[in-house]
Amino acid sequence: MEEAALQPSARLLALISLLQLRREWTGEELAGRLEVGPRTIRRDIGKLRALGYPVHAARGAAGGYRLGSGGRLPPLLLDDAEAVAVAVGLRSAAAGSLTGVEETSVRALAKLEQVLPDRLRRQVSALGAATSAVAIGAPVIDADVLSVLAGACRDNLRARFSYVAGDGRASQRHTEPCALVHSGFDWYLVAFDLDRDDWRTFRVDRIRGPVRPGARGPRRTVPGGDPAAYVQSRAGRSGAQGAPPARIRFHVPAARIAGRIPGHYAIADPEGDGSCVVTTRGPWSLSFLIWMALLGQPMEVLGPPEFAQAARALIGQLSAAVPGSPPGRE
Repeated sequence: MEEAALQPSARLLALISLLQLRREWTGEELAGRLEVGPRTIRRDIGKLRALGYPVHAARGAAGGYRLGSGGRLPPLLLDDAEAVAVAVGLRSAAAGSLTGVEETSVRALAKLEQVLPDRLRRQVSALGAATSAVAIGAPVIDADVLSVLAGACRDNLRARFSYVAGDGRASQRHTEPCALVHSGFDWYLVAFDLDRDDWRTFRVDRIRGPVRPGARGPRRTVPGGDPAAYVQSRAGRSGAQGAPPARIRFHVPAARIAGRIPGHYAIADPEGDGSCVVTTRGPWSLSFLIWMALLGQPMEVLGPPEFAQAARALIGQLSAAVPGSPPGRE
């Protein structure tokens, strides 16, 4: 008898989980997933609304159900992997990777860890105790700006903002945001610039003042379909547009390097038993050289010549900055 009484509650939890999984479901899809009839789905949707979940419905053949945003936050269901990922992300945010969210991240983390099962709490604690981050001076991002841009990307909303380019020139931009990309150092917005009728990438830390969302625009796809690859192709901040890839030889096995380099950014090819060559998937940039140097492994710059020259210039600048160091060689 108790098992039968629990079935409707278990079905409601499963229904909430499905609605949180993707943006929209048809009634038939939900009924098929839960192995019930359409009438039961309609009845369960009504129960969720009574509990405070803002479930919206669209009529017609193409209609369906989607979980909207409401006036109060209903319970959120996470599986084990999702709960651990959120907890680890909150720990990182609490450490100050985004400005303005440190205190709220600590409060949210405390609430989450309070309800985590012991086995997951121990896993999160172990991850927190065993890991740390090296501060390399990455630009601090305003969390509100990032949140508004993410919403504009999700909902196909146009956005206006003030932007300061690398040479210091300020401009007003009217865009259709498409994606946000984190390079490991900088945050980039990939958007279609309506005034220039072309795609552009914007460093989020160079956006000044508030981002003003506007009317809904068309759904666009980044050229090539991969926002990260597109940013990488445009991110030759120290190299010219269309510059060749950079190549660096590391005097350690490829296995020691490959796991520390995102596959969409560069690839490590074995070269014998004790070395490997790392090649960028896009144009060379000085930021790539700095990133590789931070790996702390013996390395050798192979090319192209412009990349090697930039490396020598950087070594000279660093040597000149340290009293008593020999001058850098050109």
